[in-house]
Amino acid sequence: MTMAHLLEVRNLSVRFHTAHGIVDAVKNVSWYLDRGETLAILGESGSGKSVSSSAIMNLIDCPPGEIASGEIMFDGRDLLKASAEERRRINGKRIAMIFQDPLSHLNPVYTVGWQLREVMLVHGVAPAEAASRGLDLMRRVGIPEPEGSLGKYPHEFSGGQRQRIMIAMALAMKPDIIIADEPTTALDVTVQAEVLRLLEELQEEMGLGLVLITHDLGVVAEIADRVVVMNGGEIVESGTPSEIYHNAKHPYTRRLISAAPGRGEMNAPVRGADPVLKVDRATKTYGTFKALNEVSFELQKGEVLAVVGESGSGKSTVAKAILRLIEADSGQALWKGRDLFKMSPRDLYAMRRDIQMVFQDPTQSLNPRMSIFQIISEAWVIHPEILPKAKWRDRVAELLAQVGLSPEHARRYPHQFSGGQRQRIAIARALALEPEMIIADEAVSALDVSIQAQVIDLLGKLKRELGIAFIFIAHDLPVVRDFADHVMVMEKGRVVEIGTVREIFDNPRELYTRRLLAAGLDPDPEVQKARRLAVA
Repeated sequence: MTMAHLLEVRNLSVRFHTAHGIVDAVKNVSWYLDRGETLAILGESGSGKSVSSSAIMNLIDCPPGEIASGEIMFDGRDLLKASAEERRRINGKRIAMIFQDPLSHLNPVYTVGWQLREVMLVHGVAPAEAASRGLDLMRRVGIPEPEGSLGKYPHEFSGGQRQRIMIAMALAMKPDIIIADEPTTALDVTVQAEVLRLLEELQEEMGLGLVLITHDLGVVAEIADRVVVMNGGEIVESGTPSEIYHNAKHPYTRRLISAAPGRGEMNAPVRGADPVLKVDRATKTYGTFKALNEVSFELQKGEVLAVVGESGSGKSTVAKAILRLIEADSGQALWKGRDLFKMSPRDLYAMRRDIQMVFQDPTQSLNPRMSIFQIISEAWVIHPEILPKAKWRDRVAELLAQVGLSPEHARRYPHQFSGGQRQRIAIARALALEPEMIIADEAVSALDVSIQAQVIDLLGKLKRELGIAFIFIAHDLPVVRDFADHVMVMEKGRVVEIGTVREIFDNPRELYTRRLLAAGLDPDPEVQKARRLAVA
């Protein structure tokens, strides 16, 4: 007699009724999960991986959503036929979920201790036991000073710590299944490694089944037992991580694997005589905390300097200081021989034409009330000397074509585009002022691998054709390896090491750099396994 699976999804179809017709988000999807197993659902944005997990948790709004067909079998019953009351008893207690962005899912007006206790109280745990178990969970997921941390609010924790708190909330009722939706996407490599290690330890300790939704092949190689690959709402392939990586049969899977960064030739830069930017001993303090500690580096025309390091290392503070979004306490930042830190407001206004920034999240950096034409042409409203108004429409069309979009996209609004397309629009906006340097702050970190590869190819093309210099702030080391000329490693506000890509990746001098590189995940399961054994 065969044992029943812990969770089994059978022929699930989900569709959405929109103003433009019916969208089939999930089509006849079937997969299963056994106790103590990690199943990775791999796919890009729009593949249907998150919609299928939302159906398990009863999180699809109906309407406009509709479960068209299928069964979700758990504990001998079909969850799709369970009453709302039954689903409430199961969700959180038997099946729990960890969401991608903890800041969006933790209530900002309640302490994390209150929110942790609430999970248990709604399922009938006594208040005293909930308080005691909450403290134990905070310790178990590695939150420093757990007693004091229970009284803090979500904004008082780092991204990695917030994700750990989300894991603690998911574990509160000792569930049979945890669904983790992109739990490490925006985290630094060392924090990502810690979160994945924690999930593995907890899974072994509690024997729970883990469904991991991701677009990251490195995460799959590190933690998954089996993989289901989704594209266009359908499962196109399934197998072990090794089978999928080394013997992929479907063209989509092969394309996904070939787009994984970190396999290309490393750049061999030749430095010229005069840098366009020279930062010398830049310092910034907040009270007793040194956000920047005498940071110095140079950047040549047409060169890419990657800045890497963990959260709080000072990467973004460097960018903000150069752009004068914050004021440095001391030091110099010489742009073509003139000190940015001492420029008058008038000179600074003119300088902003030369230095532009592309932010991490285009959803937040693009005004939702403005059309794409208005967003790009706003640069010429501020700097009218660049282009006469009669030529704005043609130039917007040129810029959109340059970043791989269509001229008719100018009439649309940001919400009508995918994440990768929005990031292309942000790049087009930066190019509107014809800058000589672009600061890209985690500009590709949340993008799918194929979209990420397209954006990196675009930035490389702009570097070659227009001679634009880039300060490329990133935590994704394989992307840095493929795109950068030089790498600057930062820790606690200071420069630990700086060198060419080959010097940093092949012969790192500092222990911190070696630890950072070791924490990176390789998409090849065999390589990742060997790396994990070497570290152990």
